Amino acid sequence: MATKTYKPTTPSRRAMTGNDFAELTRWHPEKSLTKGSKKRAGRNSLGRITVRRRGGGHKRRYRIIDFKRDKHGILAKVASIEYDPNRSAHIALLHYTDGEKRYIIAPLGIQVGETLCSGSEAEIRAGNALPLSRIPPGTFIHNIEMTLGKGGQLVRSAGESAQLLDREGKYVRVKLPSGEVRLILGDCCGTIGQVGNADHGNVTIGKAGRSRWLGRRPKVRGVAMNPVDHPHGGGEGKSSGGRHPCTPWGVPTKGYKTRNPKKKSSRLIAG
Repeated sequence: MATKTYKPTTPSRRAMTGNDFAELTRWHPEKSLTKGSKKRAGRNSLGRITVRRRGGGHKRRYRIIDFKRDKHGILAKVASIEYDPNRSAHIALLHYTDGEKRYIIAPLGIQVGETLCSGSEAEIRAGNALPLSRIPPGTFIHNIEMTLGKGGQLVRSAGESAQLLDREGKYVRVKLPSGEVRLILGDCCGTIGQVGNADHGNVTIGKAGRSRWLGRRPKVRGVAMNPVDHPHGGGEGKSSGGRHPCTPWGVPTKGYKTRNPKKKSSRLIAG
């Protein structure tokens, strides 16, 4: 999918770009696969803000996505490619031969009318889901399970892909988009190919209001605050903070590792 530019009717419009949505084939979702979603505005289950600068934004209907791909051996036809307001990737509506309908994350290059399948006997082609142990080394994959049967958790953003490197006993080594090499149980499932909507990263927001539509609120620099509000605040005139970058609570940023080294899954990080 390509990006489009706009006639420069305003200064912000001059730099703005957007998706042309040329690959989408349907503009209204399958009603049986949607449900209402309540905005949390960066709050956790206790109601405490854990992600700052979130709130507002356009109302959205949640699309129920099949991350597990557990209809093994049943063929499915791609009925449509659709927009999903809840994620950067596009989604594909599958019509299974047994009459069921499900949404999946749309892989790059998938076309309406193609036939997809999941399971250990599925063909190695974009959109098919297989156990990682049945996928040849060097293959690019996405929507990867970390826990058997839980559904895909890794590599679900637009344009992303991971590469399956090799097998190591009951595990396989997967190179993630971050560059991290991780051991994942070979029985876990992954989907062949790269996630679609690869030009998503080339879109320029262009104006503050467009960020507000997405539920992103303004960010105030710490050096513009008072000392009571931020460690970087205060000082005569404009200052650069006078110390290493940190959060309002003094936790260092920019390179400071916050991961607990005693975490059990740390042993599965191979590099």
